[in-house]
Amino acid sequence: MQRLIAHIGKFIELTDEDRETILSCIPYQEVKKKDYLLRQDAVCNANYFILKGCFRQYYINEKGLEQIIHFGIDNWWITDYDSLERRTPSEYYIQAVENSEIAVLDKRVREELFSKIPGLERYFRLILQRAYAASMQRIKYIYEFTGEERYYHFSNLFPEFIQRIPQYMLASYLGFTPEFLSKIRSKKI
Repeated sequence: MQRLIAHIGKFIELTDEDRETILSCIPYQEVKKKDYLLRQDAVCNANYFILKGCFRQYYINEKGLEQIIHFGIDNWWITDYDSLERRTPSEYYIQAVENSEIAVLDKRVREELFSKIPGLERYFRLILQRAYAASMQRIKYIYEFTGEERYYHFSNLFPEFIQRIPQYMLASYLGFTPEFLSKIRSKKI
């Protein structure tokens, strides 16, 4: 749980009392590979901070195929903000890609923490701004880059991540088939 405290500490100052309050309110949880934090049609009730591990967020498209829209790895948050904030059924699944450890921040607890530690609102604003900017970049790459360019760009940015996830998941995230990914990788340009 110290990873969570260290992550928050990169963005805002925390007193010893703040740290104790956070640690007392946010439970630690182990999640086995392939277990779900969220399933489609369930209402999302928490933000999840990934202490260690990897998760994918996906939906089932009109062809019945999984379409991965987001990965979360060590020191990242993952949730369905639309479902969480509007209290509506989720359109997404959040599933562990590997055995993982998380901190679970329940929505009600989050609101109480914002009252007790006002700086946490700033922390979450900064985190969301970064996530939004990354999402905008990803959308731009989908429109402007060829599939091959998207693969090489992603693999240059996250070389260690490429080794952590199955290739079919990477293909889904990048917006093409596993067969196309195999062709790109076999070229070794």
